[in-house]
Amino acid sequence: MMTQEQCTHRNNVQSSEKPQVYKVGIYGWRKRCLYFFVLLLMILILVNLALTIWILKVMNFTIDGMGKLRITEKGLKLEGESEFLQPLYAKEIQSKPGRPLLLQSSRNVSVNVVNSNNQLLTQLITGSNGIKARGKMFEVKSTSGKLLFSADEQEVVVGAERLRVMGAEGAVFSKSLETPHVRAEPFKELRLESPTRSLQMEAPKGIQILAEAGDIQAICRNELRLESKDGEITLDARRIRLMQLPEGKASTSSSSSGTRQTVYEVCVCPNGRLFLSQAGTGSTCQISISVCL
Repeated sequence: MMTQEQCTHRNNVQSSEKPQVYKVGIYGWRKRCLYFFVLLLMILILVNLALTIWILKVMNFTIDGMGKLRITEKGLKLEGESEFLQPLYAKEIQSKPGRPLLLQSSRNVSVNVVNSNNQLLTQLITGSNGIKARGKMFEVKSTSGKLLFSADEQEVVVGAERLRVMGAEGAVFSKSLETPHVRAEPFKELRLESPTRSLQMEAPKGIQILAEAGDIQAICRNELRLESKDGEITLDARRIRLMQLPEGKASTSSSSSGTRQTVYEVCVCPNGRLFLSQAGTGSTCQISISVCL
C-alpha cells in the first residue's frame, strides 16, 4: 500500500502531464477597430453605388448610347446642340431628314482635306473676314447638275444663261473677254470703255451693234477708223449727219461773188479725209482739193 505522501506526489505528476489550451481570435480594441473598418467599407460601397446610379440617371445612359448621343448601325446620332472643344474627325456629317444643319463658331469654321502624308489639298475657311477657298478647282452646279461657275488656274467659266453685273462702275477686265452677247439691263445704258488703252472687238463671222430704242455713240480722243478688208461699209439711214467737216477754199477766179453759198458738196481726199466744197453746176472737189494737203 502507498502512503499518503506517495499519492500526493502521483496526483501532482498526473496534473502536470495534462495539455495546455491557448485562446485564438481578436479581442479587445482590435476587434472593435475591425468592425469599424468593415462598417465604413460597407458605407463607402453604398455611397459609390448610389452615385453610380445617380450618374447613370442624370446622363441618361442606355444600351443605345448616352443622353442625346445614340449609337446606331450607321454611326453616331446626335440630337440637339453640341459643342466640340477639340477637332472633329468624321467621314460624313448629315442632319436629320427635314431639319437644317447648323455649324457655328465664335471664330471660324475650317474644312480641310489632306492626303495620306497629311499634306493639305483642299481648304474652306469661313471667318469674320469672309470666306476663303483653296484648291485646284472650284465649281458651282445647279440641282440638275448644270455647271454654273467654274474656276481654276487656266480660266473662269460662267455657265449661266445670263451674267448680271449690278455695280455702278460696271465690270473691269484687265485681259480679254469672250462672250457671244453683251446686253444692258432694260432702260439702262450699255457702255464699253477703255480709259487708258484701246478697245478692240473681234469676231470671225461679224459684229452686230443694235440699239432698238436709243442711240449708239462712239467717242474717241484721236481717230475713229471703220475698216473693211474684203467687203464694204454701208451707212443706211434716212439722214446722215457729218458734223464739223472742214470746208475747202475754192480759187478766186472760180468762186462766185455775191450771195452767200448755202449748198455744199461732200468730197473725199485720196487719203480718205472728207471735206465740204461749195456746190456748183459741176463738181468742185478738184477746185477745193487744197484741204487734202
